[in-house]
Amino acid sequence: MVRAMRAGDVPAVAAVHVATWQETYRGLMPDEVLDDPTFIARRERMWTQVIGGDLASRSRAAVAVVEDAVIGLALVGPVPEQESPWDEQVYNIYVLAKHHGTGAGRALLAAVLDPSVRTTLRVIDPNPRAQAFYAKHGFVPDGPAEVADGVRQLRLTRPPDGRSDRLETEPDGVRRARSTGGGSR
Repeated sequence: MVRAMRAGDVPAVAAVHVATWQETYRGLMPDEVLDDPTFIARRERMWTQVIGGDLASRSRAAVAVVEDAVIGLALVGPVPEQESPWDEQVYNIYVLAKHHGTGAGRALLAAVLDPSVRTTLRVIDPNPRAQAFYAKHGFVPDGPAEVADGVRQLRLTRPPDGRSDRLETEPDGVRRARSTGGGSR
C-alpha cells in the first residue's frame, strides 16, 4: 500500500532512507558517508523538515507500507534552481532491495509525480536498475554526467505525460524536454 507520508513515519522513513543508500550506493559512495553513525539522525531531521516545514505545502511525500512497515519512500518538490526549465524534481524514491520488483517503486512514483508538468531528477551513475526504472517511466538523459562530491550523477528529465514526442534533440545529441509554456511551480 502507498499513502501520504505522515509525521509519525519519520523514524521509519529515515531508517529506510539510510538502509537503501547502504544497499544501493556501496562502492559508488565513500563508506564513511554510508556508515556515518549520525546518518540516521540527520535523515530524521531532514524528513521532519520535509513533513513539517515550509516545503511540506510545496511537495508530495509518500511511503510504501507492507504489514505496517515502511519499505519505501518518495519525495517530489520544487526545483531549486530559480530559472529552471523544469517544474518539479524527484528528490527521493527508494525501496528496500528485498521489495524490488514488487511494484512498490512504480506505485510510489505514481503517488508523487504530476504527469502534466516537466520533471527532473538526478541519478547516481552507474545505477542501471534505477536508470532502467526511470526510462520505463518516461525519463531521458538531459546533458552530460556531472561529478559532485566525488559521485557521478546524470540528470534525467520527463516531459509532460512522459511523451517522447515532446522532446527535442539538441545539437549535442541530447534529447531534452521541450518547453511547453507553463506548468506549476
